[in-house]
Amino acid sequence: MAELDWNLIRSFVAVAETGSLSAAARRIGVSQPTLGRHVAEMEAALGVVLFRRGRSGYDLTESGMALYERGRAVGEQAAAFTRLAEGRTVAVAGTVRVTASEIIATYALPAITAKLAVAEPDIEVEIVASNQVENLLRRDADIAVRMTEPAQLDLVARRIADLPLVACAARSYLARRGRPERPEDLLDHELIGFDRGTELIEGFAALGVEIDRHAFRFRSDNQIVLWEALKAGNGIGFGQAALVAREPLLEAILPELRLPTLPMWLAMHRDVRTSARIRRVADFLYAELKAYSAG
Repeated sequence: MAELDWNLIRSFVAVAETGSLSAAARRIGVSQPTLGRHVAEMEAALGVVLFRRGRSGYDLTESGMALYERGRAVGEQAAAFTRLAEGRTVAVAGTVRVTASEIIATYALPAITAKLAVAEPDIEVEIVASNQVENLLRRDADIAVRMTEPAQLDLVARRIADLPLVACAARSYLARRGRPERPEDLLDHELIGFDRGTELIEGFAALGVEIDRHAFRFRSDNQIVLWEALKAGNGIGFGQAALVAREPLLEAILPELRLPTLPMWLAMHRDVRTSARIRRVADFLYAELKAYSAG
């Protein structure tokens, strides 16, 4: 084990945690053939079979399970070492990896990072558009913009704002179907909502209206798809007030409808907050997203 290459251990842990070469490749940024080779090299070096390969993916064998926890611990120590080194970096230059929700990453961050490029031309930015909670502890990202408060104790989080939500529809749809006058009129319209997600169903229930997924004529769990469906006139949906106000194709409706706000948080690991470039990007994002939320 003393001679085992760390890259082999990292690849092994990634495949063990994701269950496939493709998912592991996306996580750690290497090719699938390289991952496959790393796993084979590690099995050859140790003289054990680590995975059962099947149609369902890569499942740990008994030997693999015995080694996984130790491999994960090694990975956490390596990540801690990297974070500590990053935290002592003084140059405002280099790469910063930011993860954010699909909507924020697609419709808010590009304009913000364009401003950042003017202010800090030596900083490179990588954006991970994901609604999943990326693990900052493993350095999947340096900074996270999330719509829920991060729970990990080793993270430093700042609440950026509470984003108002509004009911909205394309002007083309409203011209065709008319504008609902009261919240209860929504059920007489074509609605846009989630396919498997239950958030909107629960929201209607809180208003005293019982519906199921079939109340939504257009359904998707991808927020970008839903947003584009709204703009195309598929029906009435819900969106961030700041984003609706910026979109000339859309119009906010039913101002009396009380909707919950969407909290937006910015988080980073404690160990990297003294990194000049990461701190600079975090402060820049905080200020710009706060301005974005204000419309």
